[in-house]
Amino acid sequence: MTHTEIMSVQNARVKEWAQLLERKGRDKQGKYIIEGHHLVEEALHAGASVETIIYSLEKGVPGGLADLATPGAVEWVGVSQAVLAKCTDTQTPQGVLAIVARPQLGMDELLAGEHDLVVVLDGVQDPGNLGTIIRSADAVGAKAVVLGRGTVDLYNPKTIRSTMGSMYHLPIVEADLGLLLPRARERGVRLVTTSLQAQRSCYDTDLRQPTWLILGNEGRGVSPEVAAQSDVQVIIPMQGKAESLNVAMAATVLLFEASRQRLM
Repeated sequence: MTHTEIMSVQNARVKEWAQLLERKGRDKQGKYIIEGHHLVEEALHAGASVETIIYSLEKGVPGGLADLATPGAVEWVGVSQAVLAKCTDTQTPQGVLAIVARPQLGMDELLAGEHDLVVVLDGVQDPGNLGTIIRSADAVGAKAVVLGRGTVDLYNPKTIRSTMGSMYHLPIVEADLGLLLPRARERGVRLVTTSLQAQRSCYDTDLRQPTWLILGNEGRGVSPEVAAQSDVQVIIPMQGKAESLNVAMAATVLLFEASRQRLM
């Protein structure tokens, strides 16, 4: 296992890594950055394309990670605290980062697989909401999460942190919903959207067949174009005085209801 050391924040590679904190840099390089022992461990376990592990020379090589990495496949770089700080958006760097190549997963692969229970997001903006939805999808064993145009970037460091590693447990696909949804319906998938105007309770709707649950933007909900594609609109009945649920909570309720029905 060969190790390189980089001490200066002016180093060209450090500048490249720091660019991955912005979407423009991630799109240009086709890579993203993850931080912390847990996430790097999850990425290695899942066989993600980890290219470089960057660790604090002060703290040393993180225990256990070297055993998980395929010998020769991962580059190890020891760096100063200043370099770590430049490559993270957190206040207190955790001592280990990794540079990972973004997976190329498209609509065709998604449609070719099992599409039993899938969550589709139409313009969800908050990284925390996206992360929570991915964790809930992972928790019920959903087959995939689809990110429609206008949804927050999965590889935003805040989103990555909020997935708590679940982003490595199921396929996450970026797609044009206008093209994808009609193709899914042709394959027998039922498209279910949430709407506060809907008459039908999610608890009275059969979610056991292949179902894609579509959730929309925090403020505007599902766009009219996407809503027009849906087969059924449902509402989550509420007995209290709250007008609506946060989108991540709504997704979680629907996912667990679909899971409950399937386990009956």
